[in-house]
Amino acid sequence: MNLKLNKPICFFDLETTGTNVAKDRIVEIAILKVFPNGNKESHTWRVNPEMPIPPQVSQIHGITDEMVANEPTFKELAPRVYELLKDSDLAGFNSNRFDIPLLAEELLRSEIDFDLKKAHCVDVQTIFHKMEKRTLEAAYRFYCNKELIDAHSALADTEATYEVLLAQLEKYPELQNDISFLADFSAHKDHVDFAGFISLNSKGQEIFSFGKYKGKEVAGVLDTDPGYFGWLLNADFPLYTKKVLTRIRLQKLNTKL
Repeated sequence: MNLKLNKPICFFDLETTGTNVAKDRIVEIAILKVFPNGNKESHTWRVNPEMPIPPQVSQIHGITDEMVANEPTFKELAPRVYELLKDSDLAGFNSNRFDIPLLAEELLRSEIDFDLKKAHCVDVQTIFHKMEKRTLEAAYRFYCNKELIDAHSALADTEATYEVLLAQLEKYPELQNDISFLADFSAHKDHVDFAGFISLNSKGQEIFSFGKYKGKEVAGVLDTDPGYFGWLLNADFPLYTKKVLTRIRLQKLNTKL
């Protein structure tokens, strides 16, 4: 089976220094780009994160400080990564909750304002959890009848994720072989920012999903408590969340003019 594509789709996986989207950095990135004609190209880079990799994290993905000391930084790689992604939809395993938010942060730090929201984003883990509720290794075993060798290697995980999606399409007739459908099926629809600090209420209004204003409309809060907006911009929130807040704030200001 081949994916039915209107444009390329990039399966990608990140290995990182940790799981904090605002603070942690990429140490390895693998991208498998699949074209509508079925052609594929694969790229893998080790990345100098410019910060120490905690030993407990190195035990998971096997990448140490010494292994990336002489590798390029993400800012050096960012133009090449952007060229691969800019015309493509995106797919990954737990990508909507982690890989895409962290990649968005790294691109913004590299002064590349790539609006990832314009791409369809297929999260193979969400499809898996909705259907079977397991891990990537179990998904690979369940759908592909194979053992995932070298798990937590970005390249191995990326290849496995691509194979799992193809097997999911074979197994579940209710899944359409259509990237728009798959992106919608695997989306967390109530999140406005990638990290989930801003959500939508039943009326489609942007609301805070945390803190003292949890459940309150963002535009209204920023209007009545402008100091809160300043605190948010200076606090340790992801850059993409701050970008969304700034957009909402500017829209509110423009409606007053």
